[in-house]
Amino acid sequence: MSKQILIVDDDEKIAKLIEIYLLNEGFAVHRADNGLLALEMMEQEEIDLVVLDIMMPGMDGISVCLKIRETRTTPILMLSAKDGDMDKITGLMTGADDYMVKPFNPLELVARVKSLLRRSSYSVQPPQPPQDHLIKLGSLQIDKETHTAMVDGRPVKLTPLEFGILFLLASHPGRVFGSEEIFELIWKDKYFESNNSVTVHISRLRDKLEKEMDGEKLIRTVWGVGYKIEG
Repeated sequence: MSKQILIVDDDEKIAKLIEIYLLNEGFAVHRADNGLLALEMMEQEEIDLVVLDIMMPGMDGISVCLKIRETRTTPILMLSAKDGDMDKITGLMTGADDYMVKPFNPLELVARVKSLLRRSSYSVQPPQPPQDHLIKLGSLQIDKETHTAMVDGRPVKLTPLEFGILFLLASHPGRVFGSEEIFELIWKDKYFESNNSVTVHISRLRDKLEKEMDGEKLIRTVWGVGYKIEG
């Protein structure tokens, strides 16, 4: 069955261009020209990935992203006409999985869509993981088979990338993972020094865990080296 992609952009020409390229790759495509319609379509259709423009009249892309993240971990590729680090960080911090600046190469967009879809179905298999699919760290329980994390029985809503990072670190307590290693294991892509995706996703993951764990700091930063979870 074809993966279903939702394009959310009020620019008819750009939305149509994206649709043509995605259709050529065999995807099923839905389009919405505003945020409210996009949220309605998310409820009506089994959407596998969202291509979401930030700058839209009425409900902007940031608000749509936050609303989606309240209930779903659907991969989100955010688009923006602004080429600024803060815009990118804001998009990623609100729950987007990737970010592209307009104008973009449609072939690169298709490649990123495929990459995000692979990641969302990717079961993390770091070197020498524990045999047991359950990992318990105090009040936190991580289930590799169901890709879920629970704190005292309460589910923690994580995106696939956030879960991947958490499982990787929790599988190897005490071991320090650098940003490059985390990126290449979880993102399955080549790391560049200017890439701050790992930092942003770990910050988001920490916020979610600390909120549920009464402020307990599970993920530690080893300055100049990377990140770890103590055993």
